[in-house]
Amino acid sequence: MFERHQGGERAVLVHIDFDAFVENEERQEFFDLTSSAGVENTALITGKRHTPDPGYFVGSGKAEEIRDSVKAHDADVVLFNHALSPIQERNLEKLCECRVLDRTGLILDIFAQRARTHEGKLQVELAQLRHLSTRLVRGWTHLERQKGGIGLRGPGETQLETDRRLLGDRIKLLNRRLAKVRKQREQGRRARRRAEVPTVSLVGYTNAGKSTLFNQLTDAGVLAADQLFATLDPTLRRVELPRGQAIILADTVGFIRHLPHDLVAAFRSTLQETQEADLLLHVVDASDERRDANIHQVHEVLKEIEADQQPIIEVFNKIDMLPQGEIHVDRDDEGNPRRVWLSAQEGLGIEQLLDVITECLGKERIQARLTLPPSAGRLRARLFEIGKVLFEDTDNQGNWLMEVEMLQQDWLAMEKHQQISQFTIHESNDDCLAVAAQAP
Repeated sequence: MFERHQGGERAVLVHIDFDAFVENEERQEFFDLTSSAGVENTALITGKRHTPDPGYFVGSGKAEEIRDSVKAHDADVVLFNHALSPIQERNLEKLCECRVLDRTGLILDIFAQRARTHEGKLQVELAQLRHLSTRLVRGWTHLERQKGGIGLRGPGETQLETDRRLLGDRIKLLNRRLAKVRKQREQGRRARRRAEVPTVSLVGYTNAGKSTLFNQLTDAGVLAADQLFATLDPTLRRVELPRGQAIILADTVGFIRHLPHDLVAAFRSTLQETQEADLLLHVVDASDERRDANIHQVHEVLKEIEADQQPIIEVFNKIDMLPQGEIHVDRDDEGNPRRVWLSAQEGLGIEQLLDVITECLGKERIQARLTLPPSAGRLRARLFEIGKVLFEDTDNQGNWLMEVEMLQQDWLAMEKHQQISQFTIHESNDDCLAVAAQAP
């Protein structure tokens, strides 16, 4: 049994094309991932299979080819562009006598390199430990031996059980620390709501130009590089719109195909900025041949983090790399903006984007008149928290007569979660919606 290798950056890459039963990963994206991780690619092993092999994922013959390539190129690690099971990783490490990482492990390694803030480091460590917890049964024989020696013989705790217990303790500690961070973020969000400052969040496929656009809008100086996951930690900045309205612009981590579930779970507090944003700007690399597939993947991730119901504007970036790229705004049949074409790198189309943001946020605010019974104190407190109370009085029966202004999506969410059962439209105009609501 070999001792598991600890270091090295020389890698043998493995990419297998499967039949329609298994969704294939993009080979070019795999190269981009390995480049972002900083490894030296020494060889690429390719092949075709109908289904994955349960033991080696690639079959015994292809596994031996990988082993021979590792020896021939003196490689330190084998990187798979696929998700491997723990038993497949263990079998491949036994055969190749070097580290074996699947696609998830590679992405986690990139995130570990990029994390800079305290929260980001906690989130990455949590994701890594969750991933590792399923992979303790690997190439170490000492993990299966019980402790020996004077006073330690007998039915004691195995080393594997000890490692699992310590891993579980560390995961619980990280969850407690991240819970405190989430509480602090929630306090910041409540403060922004009270100040009536809407939040606009940048989302999109990694390397689509989100950080470059963020810098153009805010002069924040966030790192922008031509690599996957160049920036990891979220950044928030205040931006003044043309009509004097202020917004908070949030730059979030880029998405990718099959974003590991461990990462989605660990970064849920960060992605909550996207969930609770008043408007999403979906940045798309207009010059990428895979842009339609990338758009679909972003929508899948948004659905996974429960942010697919937010208002969204597509921002087609990098038009300077298109043969006939022009700045323009696409609108639907009702005249609402749906897509903005611009170049963040060249600073083209920024004014049009700010006008579209102003237009979208302006349509989202409503005014509402409500009559609440004395028993609806919790609902009244919620109205003060998420909206602006323009007027409040009481009638002879002790009911609260209120006029509030808030974002339309906040009103809809309040209607859903606060169980407002009846409302009737009394009057309306082009600027606001006047309603009366009766809480049960």
